Amino acid sequence: MYLSRFLSLHALWVTVSSVMQHYPSVWGHYDVCKTQIYTEEGKVWDYMACQPEARDMIKYVKVTLDPPDITCGDPPETFCAMGNPYMCNNECDASTQELAHPPELMFDLEGRHPSTFWQSTTWKDYPKPLHVNITLSWNKTIELTDNIVITFESGRPDQMILEKSLDYGRTWQPYQYYATDCLDAFHMDPKSVRDLSQHTVLEIICTEEYSTGYMTNSKIIHFEIKDRFAFFAGPRLHNMASLYGQLDTTKKLRDFFTITDLRIRLLRPATGEIYVDEQHLARYFYAISDIRVYGRCKCNLHATGCKEENKRLLCECEHNTTGPDCGKCKKNYQGRPWSAGSYLPIPKGTANICIPSISSIGNPPKFDRIWPNISSLEVSKPNQANVCDNELLHCQNGGTCINNVRCQCPPAYTGILCEKLRCERDPGGCSRSSGQGLAALGPGLLLLPTLLMGWALCSC
Repeated sequence: MYLSRFLSLHALWVTVSSVMQHYPSVWGHYDVCKTQIYTEEGKVWDYMACQPEARDMIKYVKVTLDPPDITCGDPPETFCAMGNPYMCNNECDASTQELAHPPELMFDLEGRHPSTFWQSTTWKDYPKPLHVNITLSWNKTIELTDNIVITFESGRPDQMILEKSLDYGRTWQPYQYYATDCLDAFHMDPKSVRDLSQHTVLEIICTEEYSTGYMTNSKIIHFEIKDRFAFFAGPRLHNMASLYGQLDTTKKLRDFFTITDLRIRLLRPATGEIYVDEQHLARYFYAISDIRVYGRCKCNLHATGCKEENKRLLCECEHNTTGPDCGKCKKNYQGRPWSAGSYLPIPKGTANICIPSISSIGNPPKFDRIWPNISSLEVSKPNQANVCDNELLHCQNGGTCINNVRCQCPPAYTGILCEKLRCERDPGGCSRSSGQGLAALGPGLLLLPTLLMGWALCSC
């Protein structure tokens, strides 16, 4: 009887060992993922945390206009030329392809002459406001990587708000206000991104830089992503490691550059002057020839690819994760709670791989009632992080934030954020035989041989 139990124990332990040998002592520094970084030689590949390559996200966007009938041409109407506001013999007619200006022309390839553009109806109902909402939806969480650029074929609007949503359009927050007179339009003092700093980078500002009238060389409006990155990565974005470290430890900063939807609220067309010329209302309208949004799928640092499937972007998840954003562990890989990957420690990061559930490793022959459950093995919290109240410091590997200024690390870890194994300082490194390397696996796995031996010797 004891021999059969011993043989069953041996078979089970071999199974456990063969599965766990694929998981390094810190649960997976990245060794297969690479990303593009900026150096003095330009963009190069570097092995870092897993994330999809940035791309033109406009290719996957769905656009909605409110009010729905705000596009010109139905019925046909005349409008004034952009270069000469008193030459009012241009026509917009939705039934004629050459004279139509539908919304999809905001996203087609530019470079043609004359350029193509979407156009609203004219301000014929003045003094009733000419308000238009242009909503861009991806049905996917996106991380912005470059400036948002809007090119107007008409004059840039006197008043506009750029808004973002993180919950698929259920709620909205302002990204930036634009006006010819910020104080008059929004009761805000005018600022530019250059007035911000690391400490105020999340401030929502109103800028007057992009709200001039009929200047032919002033058609573009920016929302400056890269200028905000530069507060952490340097003017030429050479120090991306610093930026990644901030994104990893500051949730508010990470969320600031994350969207599911954008909304362009056009509140007042370009007038070019103080008073509206009520005799020539065909001068006033909105026209947009191009919108640029660059970013990457948010995959929680668990994927290097993002594919389009059934008109929806989906992360190609790794590390035994699943879901549109790789936001949960696969079935049978729930040996500890899901966690996003980490950029830290730089440059390799930590994968935070989902590990097998005990039930998926093997089942005891007939002693189910003494098989330890996952909570008794304490595998569920080997690396669970604590977040400081002010969200400015994210302690890794079970560290505790002290007075919001430092992390108190477990004995096996060191570093500002408890991101390094203490044994990495030793000449021998963190070998599998290293006590600290084993400690990083969590107390549950160290107890596993003892628990299995107890099961084998049980006379129940």
